[in-house]
Amino acid sequence: MDAQQSRIRHLAKTLTWRIVGTVDTILLGWLVSGDPTIGLTIGGLELVTKMVLYYLHERAWFRYGKLGRTVGDGDTPS
Repeated sequence: MDAQQSRIRHLAKTLTWRIVGTVDTILLGWLVSGDPTIGLTIGGLELVTKMVLYYLHERAWFRYGKLGRTVGDGDTPS
């Protein structure tokens, strides 16, 4: 598998995993509340907030994370 195929595969897996997670949240919200509208509302909010939190988490790891880095990695944060 070349680099382009790998990127496409990772993107597809990311999207399908996000769908699975959101559907799970919708169903749990519905189950707990007894109202499918509440489940959909919670799932919709969760979809947005999880993407924002993931982005911020990635930026923090890039800026402050030292785990697994060695001198000369070329991605030294500024």
